[in-house]
Amino acid sequence: MTVTAKELRVKTSEVLKRVQRIGSATITVRGRPVAKLTALTLPKPIPLAEHPSVGIWAGRKDMKDVNAWVRKIRRPRRFP
Repeated sequence: MTVTAKELRVKTSEVLKRVQRIGSATITVRGRPVAKLTALTLPKPIPLAEHPSVGIWAGRKDMKDVNAWVRKIRRPRRFP
């Protein structure tokens, strides 16, 4: 697909949607190709169970009851 610089400027969202569908577009200025616009290939999301941050505190005994732990850390400190 070939797109002029003016068309890209005026109809940016339409051009980007077409590039997303097709894969790439050549941008021209006065009929000469000057740039190539390509669609990103997004990485597949990692399943939550396999994410490295899940289970980071799994072995902590004070985290067994998460609600109690949150209440404890939110409790205001009292200084004598």
